[in-house]
Amino acid sequence: MPSSKVWLITGTSRGFGRVWARAALRRGDRVAAAARDVESLEKLVAEYPELAFPLELDVSDRAAVESAVSAVHERFGRLDILVNNAGYGLFGPVEDVTEEQARAQLDTNFFGTLWATQAALPIMRNQGCGHILQMSSIAGIASWPMLGLYHASKWAVEGFSDSLAQEVARFGIRVTLVEPGPYRTDWRGSSAVWAAPSEAYAAWAQAPSAGAFPGDPEATAGPLLAVVDSADPPLRVFLGDSALDTARAVYRDRIRVWEQWDSVAKAAQGN
Repeated sequence: MPSSKVWLITGTSRGFGRVWARAALRRGDRVAAAARDVESLEKLVAEYPELAFPLELDVSDRAAVESAVSAVHERFGRLDILVNNAGYGLFGPVEDVTEEQARAQLDTNFFGTLWATQAALPIMRNQGCGHILQMSSIAGIASWPMLGLYHASKWAVEGFSDSLAQEVARFGIRVTLVEPGPYRTDWRGSSAVWAAPSEAYAAWAQAPSAGAFPGDPEATAGPLLAVVDSADPPLRVFLGDSALDTARAVYRDRIRVWEQWDSVAKAAQGN
């Protein structure tokens, strides 16, 4: 992979996407910055007019995603790093989430990631190198009430990306699942969608504001660059100081329950 890289980052209007785009541009990389509201990219392009390439993109539109990836390749002649960052949170009880809300969540968080990945792979295969970063979350391995469909979208990204990494390693393509813990982003703010809880779930309706989360998104820039610059990047990487403790607790409990019920599992084997 060349020292000066070409990136495509989705969801760059704010949050992690904006932080990572600016970090890459600051060091001289070329960045195709995609957002649903292309006007939100004007300041970024003004700061880096020779390096930033703004793209208006709704990742739930497969044809638009394919066109965007093609435009990046045509503009820069290659694509080294794809960051599938676009996504949002859907909050509400599983029982009360509407079909429209559920499908929209998966269309953006899961299918948008899938469409961009599929569009980028032929380019990266022909190059013989590339790095795909999938935006997951600690919510991709753990779960909490009122986030069932968000979890479903991130667990789906985790599953297909794990398989993908095994499929494309032979082509020189690496895959990394980025799993942030809690950060001060707009995830629970104006970008979030809320399913109206019925009376049975009213007690779960209260949630902390985005500002209550401790992590500073700006602090992720250096670590993210370290991941993409590594000769041997990880399949999974946490961001933040609490995610690993959460993961340890989750897997400790899962293993405890599996072991507790192992005799039942073995009885189901048959002869």
